[in-house]
Amino acid sequence: MERRELLKMVALATGGVVIGGELFLAGCKSKDAEVAGTVFSADNIAFLDEVAETIIPKTTTAGAKEAEVGKFMTVMVNDCYEEADQKTFHEGMKKLDEACNKMHGHSFMKAEPAHRKELLTSLDKEAKEYMKTKKKEDPNHYFLMMKQLTLMGYFTSKPGLEQNFNYQQVPGKYDGAVPYKKGDKLFV
Repeated sequence: MERRELLKMVALATGGVVIGGELFLAGCKSKDAEVAGTVFSADNIAFLDEVAETIIPKTTTAGAKEAEVGKFMTVMVNDCYEEADQKTFHEGMKKLDEACNKMHGHSFMKAEPAHRKELLTSLDKEAKEYMKTKKKEDPNHYFLMMKQLTLMGYFTSKPGLEQNFNYQQVPGKYDGAVPYKKGDKLFV
């Protein structure tokens, strides 16, 4: 799967432009995380894994946590996001936790799956409304960033790719008449 195709899929799925997409296409440039103030702790990565797992839970295929999407998010935020978006992302982690406390009376990490899903569904609606009225100079919505990175991280991971698509390792032979039945996985 090519970068441009992935960005189109993520933008279509989240209903907006992929935040940091221009750097992803051009190749991310590594920044000193300590200078930018965006160091992620092990607890932060665990938190992001749980957010991602709520968005893409384990079913008959691997979930986002198994694909280590939390680690992917930290790399993308540190290496591909502008400083303002990095700050928004970090503040967003705190806002998400605060929203869970307000809605359910406990932190996101202590929430049961139904509460997590309810919270993220409400944040998704909030993010979509925010993006409709957002001006260019306004910061991006933190949940939109988390959702986009979850989708991008999952579908570029080994378990996400191999378990959700009819994955054929390259190089392989060309077969122009592959039998297809309704419901078969996509070829990539």
